[in-house]
Amino acid sequence: MLVVEGLEAGYGQSRILFGIDLTVGAGEVVTLLGRNGMGKTTTVKSIFGLIKPRGGRITIDGDDVTGKEPHVVARHGLGLVPEGRQIFPTLTVEENLVATHRADGSARWTLANVYSLFPRLKERRRNMGNQLSGGEQQMLAIGRALMTNPRLVVLDEATEGLAPLIREEIWACLTAIKDAGEAILVIDKNVDALTRFADRHVVIEKGRVAWEGTSDALRATPDIKDRFLHV
Repeated sequence: MLVVEGLEAGYGQSRILFGIDLTVGAGEVVTLLGRNGMGKTTTVKSIFGLIKPRGGRITIDGDDVTGKEPHVVARHGLGLVPEGRQIFPTLTVEENLVATHRADGSARWTLANVYSLFPRLKERRRNMGNQLSGGEQQMLAIGRALMTNPRLVVLDEATEGLAPLIREEIWACLTAIKDAGEAILVIDKNVDALTRFADRHVVIEKGRVAWEGTSDALRATPDIKDRFLHV
């Protein structure tokens, strides 16, 4: 579904990515791992057209979207849960959700389905975005992405800053999304949770792919965590 080939990108005179290769197949869950500042978020921003790549190619189902505007990328079936959540603070929960709703005759994700996945959002549906806890805001950000009815959901820092119980709730919901057949690309620091959840992992070090493999392979090579993931 998503193919990233030789991606190069940066900010101003600084170059961050040096030839990133990445693929996500239909219904597959893939992670981007690495220490802070290694290029994970820059990769996501490049995929979504939030920054213009300096080289390489990004395709979705064979269509070249390299450097396209974000709304064009979204129309190809990508939904983003951004770092920091970035919900609309002065809209209600329900307004946040319906604002991004895109449906056709076979739409999987409706308001009712999102509320079924996140009952807490239904309870808080008339509350403003800035009246929610951090965990509730993350649920809302995920629900908002699902309301676009994407074929690939991208989560940048899925559980950052959340309490342990809320993290477990988020992972349970993401597992339900996976079981519903959604493809997922996820960034997070909780490697143990990711190895239980994801199919494959891509480790980035200084803007290059340093390692990639399955969850079984990552568990079998603990030195990868020591070399590339631990602070």
